[in-house]
Amino acid sequence: MIQRRKVIIGAVGMAAAATAAGCSSPGKASGDTNTWVDPVANVGQPVAAPVRLTVTPAAGTTDVSPVTPIVVTAADGTLKSVTVTSGKVKIDGKMQADGTWQSTEDLDYGKNYKVTVTAADSAGVTTTEDTTFTTLKPESVAKVTFQANGMLALKTGSTYGAGQPVIVAFSRAVNKNAAEKAIEITTSPAVEGKFFWKDSKTVHWRPAKYWAAGTTIKVSVNAFGLKLGKETYGAKNASTHFKIGRQLIAISDNRTHLTKVYIDGKLVRTMKCSLGKGGGTIGANGERISYWTAGGPHVVLGKKRKHTMSSASYGVTDPKDPNYYVSENIEYCTRISYSGEYLHAAPWNGSLGRANLSHGCINLSTADAKWVYNTFLVGDIVDVKNSPRELPIWNGLGDWTVPFDKYGR
Repeated sequence: MIQRRKVIIGAVGMAAAATAAGCSSPGKASGDTNTWVDPVANVGQPVAAPVRLTVTPAAGTTDVSPVTPIVVTAADGTLKSVTVTSGKVKIDGKMQADGTWQSTEDLDYGKNYKVTVTAADSAGVTTTEDTTFTTLKPESVAKVTFQANGMLALKTGSTYGAGQPVIVAFSRAVNKNAAEKAIEITTSPAVEGKFFWKDSKTVHWRPAKYWAAGTTIKVSVNAFGLKLGKETYGAKNASTHFKIGRQLIAISDNRTHLTKVYIDGKLVRTMKCSLGKGGGTIGANGERISYWTAGGPHVVLGKKRKHTMSSASYGVTDPKDPNYYVSENIEYCTRISYSGEYLHAAPWNGSLGRANLSHGCINLSTADAKWVYNTFLVGDIVDVKNSPRELPIWNGLGDWTVPFDKYGR
């Protein structure tokens, strides 16, 4: 009768004991019940699963949007470090609460990025992997600037008048719907507004009524990485902010020959004036030129202490033409249209408050013109009443000449 041998294996389980029993040392009698057998190393211990890394964007991906975040995850293990580089440039990122890693800054267009990941499995063994991907390279990019009007840039943090629209200018023609989605406008107090496209590169935004005094306006254009045209993307994000000062509205009446200025609804000054004499002529290129001051709300575009005015600026270039003139060093000039309408000093005009004799400007006394020059802000409103000619929306900032229900989109 053969007896089973007893094997001492410590913590090794029964299944392993059965295997070890078949490994008795040679030369011992089969009846020897005190034989020792060394346990097989690691027998019965769990083997660590390999770490499974996932990097998004995936290795070899091309045309990746530069605003797409890089995300790294580790299954059956723990992330130890993640490094993202493009040449000598390192991209910042941080670990998330769920144990993943995510980039915290945008990438650049047309760059190759290398992602180096080190992770440890459940046994503490580390693994390092490298992946690469490439961001898209646009055929063209559109830059963003902010304008007060077509002649002045908007100054961030500055104060403007109650008629100042938001103006966003792109350096290239863009898709209007895509561009509008990228523009975020926040006002305090909050108001609704509409977009009006001057052309395929310049868009205005205004509320239904003139801005209330003290309104703050913040504008953000989140264009970077956004497709703005067939092959055009936004160059980078841009933002600005400005404030509306006191609400100043000037009413210049073609019939009464008076200009009245209201600040926050209160009449503060009444000035005798002389507006456009009416009639017109034909310019050097056959264009029709009117000498009526255009009717409707104008917006102050800028100011000049002294300015030379010439009929050549609007098309009358022949010195023999009776309508030709050159007037140098005209004082206290406040511009209200691109075509050359100003409020300015006209000490030569003896008909202020009685008759309209100008070529379209609003003539004032030197004292009144100086007060306007010192008091008015870019963006203030000058509303011309009772003129037979209307201000076109494109001539300066004619945004307020159009009823809100017909303005823009």
